[in-house]
Amino acid sequence: MSRQLLRTLALAIDLAERRRDAASQALGQAQQRRVAAEQQLEQLTGYAQETEQRWESQSRISAVPELMMHHHRFMARLDEAIGMQRRAVAEQLRREEMARQVLLQAELRVATLRQVVRRKQEEIALAQGRREQRQTDETAAVRHAMTLRTRAEEEEHGH
Repeated sequence: MSRQLLRTLALAIDLAERRRDAASQALGQAQQRRVAAEQQLEQLTGYAQETEQRWESQSRISAVPELMMHHHRFMARLDEAIGMQRRAVAEQLRREEMARQVLLQAELRVATLRQVVRRKQEEIALAQGRREQRQTDETAAVRHAMTLRTRAEEEEHGH
């Protein structure tokens, strides 16, 4: 029974380790998506700053109302895109944290199963030690009884 339980636990550990590895890979992918989203946000904000700086230098030279209106619309759409990208970064951060929690749970599961196996192996070793001690004690008791009987027989025949 104990050996079968250990084989079953070994299979459970193997499955838990595969799940942990998959969770680790998922976390890595989530981190990559977050980094990509952050880079895209940086590009958008950098582009917005550059555009605004160019506009400021050009508007000093000539500020045509139609161009100003076009620029303000463009900047509003760019600000909207930046806002959307900030939300995308926040969502990627949330997903990354969820993936991290899944990985932590998977690591905990593996550690717990390994602890169960260690305890079961200790129980088996302890039971084996007790069996061996009992056999040693029984063998010693039989030898002692045989020695006593032999002495008794010798005393009976010797007198």
